[in-house]
Amino acid sequence: MGLTIAYIIIAIYSIALLLIFFYSLAQLNLLINYLGYKKRNQVAPKYNLLDPKEIPYVTIQLPIYNEEYVVERLLENIAKIEYPKSKLEIQVLDDSTDDSVLDTAERIKELQKTGLDIKHIRRENRQGYKAGALKEGLEIAKGQFIAIFDADFLPESDWLKKTVIYFKDEEIGVVQTRWGHINRDYSTLTRIQAFALDAHFTLEQVGRNSKGHFINFNGTAGIWRKECILDAGNWEGDTLTEDLDLSYRAQLKNWKFKYLEDVETPAELPVVISAARSQQFRWNKGGAENFRKTVWSVITAKNIPFKTKFHGVMHLLNSSMFLCVFIVALLSIPMLYIKNIYGHLGIVFEVTSFFIISTIILFVCYWFTYKSIQGSGFDNFVDYIKLFFTFFSVALGFSLHNTVAVLEGHMGKRSEFVRTPKFNINNLTDSWKGNKYLAKKLSPNMILEFALMLYFLFGMYSAVPLNDFGLFPFHLMLFLGFGFVFFKSLTAKA
Repeated sequence: MGLTIAYIIIAIYSIALLLIFFYSLAQLNLLINYLGYKKRNQVAPKYNLLDPKEIPYVTIQLPIYNEEYVVERLLENIAKIEYPKSKLEIQVLDDSTDDSVLDTAERIKELQKTGLDIKHIRRENRQGYKAGALKEGLEIAKGQFIAIFDADFLPESDWLKKTVIYFKDEEIGVVQTRWGHINRDYSTLTRIQAFALDAHFTLEQVGRNSKGHFINFNGTAGIWRKECILDAGNWEGDTLTEDLDLSYRAQLKNWKFKYLEDVETPAELPVVISAARSQQFRWNKGGAENFRKTVWSVITAKNIPFKTKFHGVMHLLNSSMFLCVFIVALLSIPMLYIKNIYGHLGIVFEVTSFFIISTIILFVCYWFTYKSIQGSGFDNFVDYIKLFFTFFSVALGFSLHNTVAVLEGHMGKRSEFVRTPKFNINNLTDSWKGNKYLAKKLSPNMILEFALMLYFLFGMYSAVPLNDFGLFPFHLMLFLGFGFVFFKSLTAKA
């Protein structure tokens, strides 16, 4: 290996490590915000729902697409929402292309007989996907506030009473609630998804919102002020995460977002890795698309302070961290050999400590979010350590898949909005096998994931002849992570 190539590898490796380090510092700042906010008493103007004059008109939108397994559960649950029927409208925005349309229509007719104002809205095509459906429904929505629930969400009956009251403050454009997980303990896959989402819905959402930094409506389990949607330019389908896109456009127009950590809205996590893959791909590609679309508007905005801009840029770069992690992983083995061949470059390898520091920072941050939901105590801390390193390994195993998504997003390559199949899985005895919406083809990335598993096995072996075990734990986690993703994909028809 030539010295010039070695310098290039060191430079790329170091830049990726530094970006991960800056990301971890941003997370640490959010943790400080989060802990400070938890100690404050919150006072906010609220509607008095005991006064009929103060009860606002609400439209609930339910965007669905081929949801045979969960649509009955969804409609039954939404029908239990406690709110005056004269001030409530429900729109079932049904883009389905299968037989579920007929069952949905029948159930809606039954609910209409109870006096519920519920409509079955169909479109001729899926133009704009979910964003297009929401936009079309908005045109005829009666409500001044628009609550949105995806098909797998199950809000409590008093959900509207706990959320719509905050719109008394006319500057608030969105009220977002925290996601819960009805099947958190179904498998290792669901546990690590819940772990990552809990961190987002505690540390990140509260940490940003508490200081007036930009947060995002999460696509579901929240309410928009109709005026805010229209003022921000309405729903647009040019990214795969239309929720993040509209959120930033609204906040750039000075609308405030209210995040309610204490209001939990239960939902179902993907139980099969193919479903998790499609969801991860959409979220990460959409994040990169929104960085491309929005970052310059954030940087040049005159109405927001520097710290809010910094957190906004880091937020939009969230998914791009997978690209940095993948680069660090891929180059870590060449770095091991460079260190052995070019002893005089030893000082450069101190930069590796940034990755260790970043990992420790994230370990601390995630512990606070874990214990806020699961509780503290020694046993929980031991469980947390196991879960953290399982999560870390599997996240590394997803890094190739998510890097492809991020690169496509940054390069502007368009792709179809692929929905996440739902399963109606509530407990360990429920099975996902036979679900007709599952992807039948294996992911082409699997071959590369298997190759990467072997590559990091070689990295672990390399530690022996080089007598350098500094990167051995990292390569072990990469080996286990890519192995987990590969074998789970193989057995689950990814």
